[in-house]
Amino acid sequence: MNEELFISQDFTPVNGFTSGIEGPACDADGNLYAVNFERQHTIGKVTPQGEASVFVELPTGSIGNGIRFNSEGFMFIADYTNHNVLKVDMKTREISVHAHEPTMNQPNDLAIGANDILYASDPNWGESTGQIWRVDTDGQVTQLEADMGTTNGIEVSPDEKVLYVNESAQRNVWAYDLSPQGEVSNKRLLIQFPDFGMDGMRCDVEGNLYITRHGKGTIAKLSPEGEVLLEIELTGKHCTNIAFGGSDGCTCYVTMADRGNVEVFRADIPGRSWQLFQR
Repeated sequence: MNEELFISQDFTPVNGFTSGIEGPACDADGNLYAVNFERQHTIGKVTPQGEASVFVELPTGSIGNGIRFNSEGFMFIADYTNHNVLKVDMKTREISVHAHEPTMNQPNDLAIGANDILYASDPNWGESTGQIWRVDTDGQVTQLEADMGTTNGIEVSPDEKVLYVNESAQRNVWAYDLSPQGEVSNKRLLIQFPDFGMDGMRCDVEGNLYITRHGKGTIAKLSPEGEVLLEIELTGKHCTNIAFGGSDGCTCYVTMADRGNVEVFRADIPGRSWQLFQR
């Protein structure tokens, strides 16, 4: 693979996934998972060598979006059509409902703390509004904020003290103080972009945010203070989400809706999600 930093290239074949490709996440062995491989309702698995296959078929009516892994290795999936967070046993591939909340619009992306508490963004695309939720380890769901813009990307900082949430239509990235119990306070604007949308985002181990600029075809790397450090050019334009993986945590996988595939580039700093597996 090209070891030049921040140079994107194709990782999986174009149109191997549907245009609903989303929610990339790597397991501890470096396998990449993303939703809607070959057809909707699936979770695809891609080996570090780029070999893709259907890992699980979701229950009838369920379509996945964000994916995260907890410290025990279970996979969690935002099931936006059925207002669930699903849980997958990676050994048996058994799927269960970890949390169900009928007042959700459509749970979109997930973030996870080192304590395994999940956070879900919850946009209403038609109304350009959104909410955020906390999902505790027992599956209890708590609304953290309502009456937001179109909430989408969501992530926890590497020191576990900040929750980041972005709003696609409004182009805002918000930061909250995050307590160990998963309570949020001190909401503040980190940055507002002047153009294009945003989708998923992830932190590296130094707290820099990597944000997919949907429609622009770039990944914006932001400092913890909200300064744009660089923008990584992609081949496609409709990047939906990003995940860190690889043996050293510096391989970045980006899901592309307009090309139905995954692009890949190398970063200079490992991802927080990779670091969580090193415990």
